[in-house]
Amino acid sequence: MASHRRPKQPSRTRVTVLTTAAAAVALSANAANAAPSEKPGKTEVKAQVDKLYEQAEQATEKYNGAKEKQEKLQKEISTIQDNVARGQQDLNKLRDGLGSLATAQYRSGGIDPSVQLFLSADPDDYLDKASTLDQLSGQQVEALNKIQDKQRELAQDRAEATEKLKDLAATRTELGKKKKEVQGKLGEAQRLLNTLTAKEKQALAAEQSRADRSSSERVQLGNAVPASGRAGAAFSAAQSKIGTPYVYGATGPSSYDCSGLTSWAYAQAGVSIPRTSESQANIGTRIYSQSDLQVGDLVFFFNDIHHVGLYAGNGQILHAPRTGTVVRYESMSTIGGPFMFGVRV
Repeated sequence: MASHRRPKQPSRTRVTVLTTAAAAVALSANAANAAPSEKPGKTEVKAQVDKLYEQAEQATEKYNGAKEKQEKLQKEISTIQDNVARGQQDLNKLRDGLGSLATAQYRSGGIDPSVQLFLSADPDDYLDKASTLDQLSGQQVEALNKIQDKQRELAQDRAEATEKLKDLAATRTELGKKKKEVQGKLGEAQRLLNTLTAKEKQALAAEQSRADRSSSERVQLGNAVPASGRAGAAFSAAQSKIGTPYVYGATGPSSYDCSGLTSWAYAQAGVSIPRTSESQANIGTRIYSQSDLQVGDLVFFFNDIHHVGLYAGNGQILHAPRTGTVVRYESMSTIGGPFMFGVRV
């Protein structure tokens, strides 16, 4: 009679080995058939880097706004704290004065007035003293009122200082975040640039150098209304900085970001304008038609108004473009974002 034995199952170890070997073969086949990953070329890297620089500039304007707010809060807090210190000194003087009045009243009012009158050798002299006593009492009430007013004033000042200190702490936190964001974008851009070969880096640098040089040497005013007055003085000041490098958060004189250049230029003309592009957009008459722009007008780009320059005529602006560039002339059509409007300061 034939025996019915179950076929012997392969050991778990052997199954694992066979499975691993099959997977390795499959992976090798897939790797052989897959298209090799291509390293991004110079053109692609430049496009990505330009986008990162644009994002860094957006964050830079937010950073500038937080920094400006921080400086403003610090000045306001310092003023309030000075007021509180002076107010406390005034309060101390009022209290000292009240103490003197109370002492004088106690000394002159320690005996019943009828007894004082009876004992007085000179009734007229006593009546003079009694009149002075009444006057001291009135001064005491007035002093108390002044003290109460000063206490309320100091309490309000201290409460205001406390709120501004909270706001300052939040602003410093925001400032740190925006700084970190800017540095992150710039670091990412640098890592991309580091993927290029030495020859590609050299070619890219040569392109940028030619762009900076040609734009700085060439600007045709055409039919543009020439700059005059303070706008002309601001434009001339900006022209003197052609070739100066862009650095985020910088306001001159050795480096600038976009709004740093415009605020510095107008300051040289004796006009104080806000620090950030967003704030600068709200300081004068808006001009929506490019044909109505005059040399020296502020010009704003991108939907969030994160870039600003000075109109130079013939569809060109004078500005600090972005990291890796210098202050230069550039066609408005090559900014990378739409022209939104101009502002005549």
